[in-house]
Amino acid sequence: MLKSQQVKDYALKCGADIVGITSMDRWEGAPTQCDARFIAPDAKSMIVMGFRIPRGTLRGIEEGTFFIPYASMGYAAINFILQPMVCWKVTAMLEDEGYESVPIPNNFGWNNTDFNGQIPDAISTTNLAKSVPVEPGKPAPDVFLHARFAAFMAGLGEIGWSKMFLSPRFGPRQRLAFIITDAPLEPDPIYEGPSLCDRCMMCARDCTGGAIPTDKSVKVNVAGHDLEWADINYDLCRPYFAGGSEEHNPFMVTEEDREGFQLPSGRSNSFKIPATYSYGRALEGASGCIRACMIHLEEQGKLDNKFETPFRRRKPWRIPWPRQT
Repeated sequence: MLKSQQVKDYALKCGADIVGITSMDRWEGAPTQCDARFIAPDAKSMIVMGFRIPRGTLRGIEEGTFFIPYASMGYAAINFILQPMVCWKVTAMLEDEGYESVPIPNNFGWNNTDFNGQIPDAISTTNLAKSVPVEPGKPAPDVFLHARFAAFMAGLGEIGWSKMFLSPRFGPRQRLAFIITDAPLEPDPIYEGPSLCDRCMMCARDCTGGAIPTDKSVKVNVAGHDLEWADINYDLCRPYFAGGSEEHNPFMVTEEDREGFQLPSGRSNSFKIPATYSYGRALEGASGCIRACMIHLEEQGKLDNKFETPFRRRKPWRIPWPRQT
């Protein structure tokens, strides 16, 4: 019989950096539109894999000199190249053992849902079509697989105040991918190690667009555990992530750039950062939710992935305050 450790060892050999397994019953209580059990009703297990964001891909954004590595190697290449390859290999191994499996890299548009897996009343701004359930009792296609819930269920870490998933190895520096399978694998325990997020609020302080509040939160119960994170304002997050200060964005120098920036997120690459693997927006570089959080966790010695020198060694480049609206 296939063992969980065999699967995890093989996933690591194929290129994943961290791996955990959850049983599908831990999705009990999830909103129908977010319930992964609807994807494969006979599945018994979910394999959750984390792929590191190389710390050095954030260096050029920190200095304000070299923006493309994070968007390419720290984001899109992981989602569109590395994750699918690893998912394919692990899925093939499971199939060779006689188990049907569904590979799910983190590169889907999720079709008809918002950031919380809900179907909004109007989504014309994203140029997508609303869908409806194929029969009563089913969610509308496509099911929104909540990556952070899955990683928490698989014991890989916790969800921080910024809503970023934090692992004890990398903090916020990983992308997540999944395989749902009918293999009856032993699940990992929910993470109960030292708390990673201490509510320092550095993520909120350093978020360029002020999208992370300190006094408004979302509370959910996942796998019997109460979780809480900031009620993120995505209308601020999206444009500022891509360099939302028109006055100070070093790439927004023509009227065409400015017009492109006003288009809904995902419909324009007019930021003078070439799209690589369909992704090219990260001008601001997640200064709060990734960089500030990473710096804080490293300074506290909480992360297993350690470096010879601290990340912040010079004054970082920032879109100046006050925020431009």
